[in-house]
Amino acid sequence: MKYLILRLTLLFCAACILTSLPSPTQGAAAPGAKLTFRRVFKSSTPEFIEITVRADSDGATYEIRQLDDDPGASPFEVSSALRAKMFELTGELNHFQAQDLDVHRKIANLGQKTFRWEHASEVHEVTFNYTLNSAASQLLQIFEGLARQQELLMLLERRMKYDRLGINDALLQFESDLNHKLLPEPERALPALDQIASDARFVEIGRQRARALAERIRHQG
Repeated sequence: MKYLILRLTLLFCAACILTSLPSPTQGAAAPGAKLTFRRVFKSSTPEFIEITVRADSDGATYEIRQLDDDPGASPFEVSSALRAKMFELTGELNHFQAQDLDVHRKIANLGQKTFRWEHASEVHEVTFNYTLNSAASQLLQIFEGLARQQELLMLLERRMKYDRLGINDALLQFESDLNHKLLPEPERALPALDQIASDARFVEIGRQRARALAERIRHQG
């Protein structure tokens, strides 16, 4: 009898442990899962932002444009560490299933924001203007930071090609966002910064600023 009670107790404990384990769509991101952020904000610049990241790939896509511009996504990379954080926050939000993130107060229009989760046939999304939810705010900050980071990289590339005299102004914008910790992965700018620093065709003040920013980013890493 004692053996039977002990055996039943062990089986019960094992069942409790199994039921407490995260399912494939909880906790760690399931392979093949996709996370998308979209912001539509008319009369702003940019009016349209969409970023998609995948759980099992560094490859991501971004689309940053005005609504009248031709649509088209471009590839970029997001580190595994940052992706893990994004999918962790998504898990805290139950992958947006049955979520109401909007603050539901009369505040200014800050743009329609949408989080979307996809995994196999499972799809959940939530739309809001402004939220006080901590996990959602953190995820929004990362996505908007990635968008801002890509805008700055595109600006640097344009100035490097077409407006070498204006490179210092672009670097000042990058430095300001870096100071305010708005850029999730500033090391993505290192190739451009190194190129500017070593190219005598750029103004000296820009070369010095690029060199100082690159050194700062490397030391932060």
